[in-house]
Amino acid sequence: MKSPFLAALGLLAALMHAPNPAWGATLRPITTLSAGVVRLSDLFDDAGPEAQRVLGPAPAPGARIVVESRQLAAIARQFRVDWRPASTGDRIVLDRPGRLLDRAEAVAALRDALAGVGAPADAEIELPGFSAPLIPQDAKPQFAVEQLDYQGGAGRFTAQLAVTADDMAPLRLRLSGTLAEMVTLPVPAHRLAPGSVIAADDLIIARVRAGLVRGAVAQAPAQAVGLAPRRMLMPGQPLLLADLRKPEAVAKGARVAMQLLAPGLLLLAQGQALESGAVGERIQVLNPASRAVVEAEIVGRDRVRVAPGSVPLATPGTAGFYSNYAAQVAVR
Repeated sequence: MKSPFLAALGLLAALMHAPNPAWGATLRPITTLSAGVVRLSDLFDDAGPEAQRVLGPAPAPGARIVVESRQLAAIARQFRVDWRPASTGDRIVLDRPGRLLDRAEAVAALRDALAGVGAPADAEIELPGFSAPLIPQDAKPQFAVEQLDYQGGAGRFTAQLAVTADDMAPLRLRLSGTLAEMVTLPVPAHRLAPGSVIAADDLIIARVRAGLVRGAVAQAPAQAVGLAPRRMLMPGQPLLLADLRKPEAVAKGARVAMQLLAPGLLLLAQGQALESGAVGERIQVLNPASRAVVEAEIVGRDRVRVAPGSVPLATPGTAGFYSNYAAQVAVR
């Protein structure tokens, strides 16, 4: 299809006679247009008193047109520009740069309109079918939401967005999308391995979809720092409190120092942990000498305490649980 500019040039050539040229001029090989129209000065340098004459509309943003020698000669004759084509190869390229409409600008306009009809102001707006149109390179677009249908319960909307700017034809975009309510939470900055102790720099504060939050989660870094994951935690995911525990102080199968406090006595023995656990948790411990199993509280790294009066959970023989002390007997 012939561009409006080329059609205008043909009409001008047909209507005008060819007066004697009076002004010297040089053909410009290429012109980058910033306005919405083509002027005589966009084709020729030193075009004379008619240099600012508008010849027709500019190409669309991101497009270009080529004006051939025959059309150039007709324009030069009409406006008394002292130029004649040297050959049929003389031509000029009129290029109009463009840029894609910034999606963030469109979303900001939609956010204001949606907030006006009751949508959460901090919701994440998704436009899955958004195709950014080209607008002039230096355009400062203005937006107006002309139609808006918001379904609050489903979090869906449709809208018509009008986009206007200097030197461009108005655009009207039909948009549809969804809103996702967001919450601000601490999340892992990278993968956190089971058993690793979480430090402050392992976490970042991020906006997370409320729909991804299942169960009780850490609302602040202090609720997670110093604890250890029970399973692999992925970056950007909410921290379920159920997935966090105190750091492991005793590993399953490790040798532990066992303490028994009795009136006037502190009894120490060596044992083997049958379970892993953190400080304050109770685990089962085997006395290798007696083969008795008792429940003990973890009090430190590889240290457990047996409560006075504790009864062995398993006693394979008749030997007493404290018949052999691996360490010492201290009298208070």
